Amino acid sequence: MPSNDKPVNGQENRSFLDVLNQTPPPPDAKDWPRPKRFAGLRAAWKASWEEGGFLYQRWEEVFQARHGSWHEVANWIKAAALFGGLSLIVLMLDAVGDIASATLKGLSDVPATNGGDGSGLWGTVDHPIRVFLADQAAHLAVAPAALYAFWQLTGLLGLVGGFFGNAGARIAWLLFGIGSLAMIWSAAPAGGRAAATGLAALMWALASVFALRGLTLRPIVHNHPPQFQPQFNPALHIHATLPAPTPAGDDYGDNIHPLQR
Repeated sequence: MPSNDKPVNGQENRSFLDVLNQTPPPPDAKDWPRPKRFAGLRAAWKASWEEGGFLYQRWEEVFQARHGSWHEVANWIKAAALFGGLSLIVLMLDAVGDIASATLKGLSDVPATNGGDGSGLWGTVDHPIRVFLADQAAHLAVAPAALYAFWQLTGLLGLVGGFFGNAGARIAWLLFGIGSLAMIWSAAPAGGRAAATGLAALMWALASVFALRGLTLRPIVHNHPPQFQPQFNPALHIHATLPAPTPAGDDYGDNIHPLQR
């Protein structure tokens, strides 16, 4: 099997199979025990790891790939990296799909009205939302548990995505907070409506420290000079045609000649 690799140190870079095929078997290989029958294979293995060998050259390419750019990497390393990356992406998408399906199913199994009596700080905020969603679901073709699961998922994605600076996630987080405050104000008892809404606003503001991390309202001013600055250099160009000089000794023009007697 010929090899397409470039010669190394003036010698042909032979592959492992070339060395194996060119290594003659021992004359008494048939009479040797089983371990000694692989003498040719061991010899080819050792020759491939010597300087200029097939395996030695592949190892050098792997070592050089750590310090070189993508265009300088060997083609077989690029193919292996792309295949491994695509396989990892497929596995991650499959795992994310299963996790999301199990999460939504688990959240949907939780009754929407299972908020207890609304005691505690979290119950004061969570119970009115459950009650509001249960009342609204009675007029819609959707289960209360599905509405509550979607509300929880929206808040989780907005919090995580906003922490990483995603603009869409931060918009979803703002809408999630405003909608939650509106639901709490609508479904909370009349006597404690203001307190429940204010407590929810404080919780939302504390969580916004992470969801809106790095967000600023100050305008960003860039003082970089423009790359192209047109220059105007006024100049006056005058084109004048001057007559040819008169030859020496000739004081007359072309059409004037001296009188001759």
